[in-house]
Amino acid sequence: MQRSKGTPLTRVAFPRRMVPLPASGRLGTFVIGRRRVSPFTAVGVALGVLAAFLAVYPIARVIVGLFVTDGRLSVAPLRDAYSIPDFWQLIGNTVAVVVASSALALVMGSVLAWLNERTDARLGIVTDSLPMIPFLLPPIAGAVGWVLLLSPRAGLMNGVIRAALDKVGVSLNEGPFNIFTWYGLIFVYLLYQVPYVFLMVSAGLRASDPSLDEQSRVCGASSWRTLWRVTFPATRQSLGAAVLLMMWQGFSLFSVPVIIGTGARIDVLSVRIVNLLSFSFPPRTGAAVGLSFVVVLFVGVTWLLQLRLLRSGRHATIGGKGQRAVRLELGRWKWPARALVLGYGAVAVVLPIVALVVVALNGYWTTNINWGRLSFTAFRESVFGDRLTLTSIKNSVSISVLGATIGMAVAAMVSLVVMRRRGRLVQAMDGAIKLPSVFPHLVIAVGFILAFAGAPFKLGGTTVILLLAYISIYLPQGSVAADSAVAQVGRELSEASHVSGAGGGRTFARVFLPLIVPGVVAGWAFLFAHMAGDLTASAVLAGTTNMVVGFRILQVFDNGSYAQLASLALVLTAITVVVVTLALVLAQRRGRWRQRTTR
Repeated sequence: MQRSKGTPLTRVAFPRRMVPLPASGRLGTFVIGRRRVSPFTAVGVALGVLAAFLAVYPIARVIVGLFVTDGRLSVAPLRDAYSIPDFWQLIGNTVAVVVASSALALVMGSVLAWLNERTDARLGIVTDSLPMIPFLLPPIAGAVGWVLLLSPRAGLMNGVIRAALDKVGVSLNEGPFNIFTWYGLIFVYLLYQVPYVFLMVSAGLRASDPSLDEQSRVCGASSWRTLWRVTFPATRQSLGAAVLLMMWQGFSLFSVPVIIGTGARIDVLSVRIVNLLSFSFPPRTGAAVGLSFVVVLFVGVTWLLQLRLLRSGRHATIGGKGQRAVRLELGRWKWPARALVLGYGAVAVVLPIVALVVVALNGYWTTNINWGRLSFTAFRESVFGDRLTLTSIKNSVSISVLGATIGMAVAAMVSLVVMRRRGRLVQAMDGAIKLPSVFPHLVIAVGFILAFAGAPFKLGGTTVILLLAYISIYLPQGSVAADSAVAQVGRELSEASHVSGAGGGRTFARVFLPLIVPGVVAGWAFLFAHMAGDLTASAVLAGTTNMVVGFRILQVFDNGSYAQLASLALVLTAITVVVVTLALVLAQRRGRWRQRTTR
């Protein structure tokens, strides 16, 4: 009998069965009819189904809760939300802050990306990574830092400016800046929106054909006309993705508006939803669900607009890997451009960190700093001498380590199953796991309250509900990282391992895992950083019985202890930076070792 085309040499093909011949001295199993599923694949599918349930069920509860109350069809949640006295003002405030900050961030992030990718202002890894560093600084730490800097009377930066003005005869009792204003709130939102734009636009510029810019300049178009008519239109998909990310992040952001918006008396949707669930007695769950629907509605509209933008694109760029962009020489504007990039890093990261350090070491917040008496005594007492604070740090670190580990393990196994089996059910499972990435974190947190806080699970006020919520919220990002890592491993390796007699579990542990470690570790670092610094889900799901750093920060903020607030924000930032740096260094070393062993 002839060997059928494409059949491995160690097998004999029959019309309805595949009979493996002995491989490596071991007798294979007979497979008749349907393909048998290995134990590893079964475990991967089971974990994927559980992760999909964890992703879909809370969201479904929110959607169902909009129209079903006590088992009957009702629009009571929408009616409760609409009956809030300042409903329209609440929506107007949120839209104004998010749209204004997103528009400014779109301009600034695009300019920074263009300067780094297409001009000679690039400074290597400095300008490559500097606009991304705010991702490592939790928004709550940045918000607290800017309150310490630009509070009208006690702000450290305002104090320095007033002292300088006093020397030239200008006397001010407060200011000249005030963070508790519309401008201050939009400014801090802007700082945390820019990295999304920089990331997406940089990727779009690398993927587009740089020769089009050169042809435009050869034809006589100025640099600004080329930028406006050629460069940015070629990256419209990336710009659309950046807008969607900013809207998704902006409407669910809680840490910045609760710190700055509260002082400015500017109420937004995210803060009101948390107040209705966590700081109202009894909790007004119906109104919170109704407001969550408004958040989903705005994000959904943005998503539809992005789809329309993508479908309306009528340009195409054709390029090869051998093409390299001839960087535009800025001449005398090169160093001002570099100063712009470095200035953003200083404003977004350095200044708030300096304010946090000074106040934490001083022990109290004042513009009259005695630099000779700064010590770690106040810092140690406010963090490690406080039982609740120490408990919150331990809980956050342990939950984040466990959640990131479980999340990336599940993501890696599911990614491998998806790569090996491309059926509709597997694809549906993979899509369900990534579904939470479409919804704001605040909406998912509300869904976990509805789904798991009461009967039959009764997980309200436990660390388990926080762990499950973190995994559900951040697993899509871990899944994307795992997909990218698994996709770089050729299918031939798994087939060779299978022919040699190794099962699915052994193939994963001995073949795939050593090769995907760098990508998995990078994904783990991302999950840990976001879980440890999470404030949105923590504000809804945490309490005195399952204290985490996010909830503890809210308690300290309400008590007005700014030195303790600065100390806690610093500890959170330090833990995040150290763990993420170690993880990325480990991933880089593992990648270099893999390159040496595969040569």
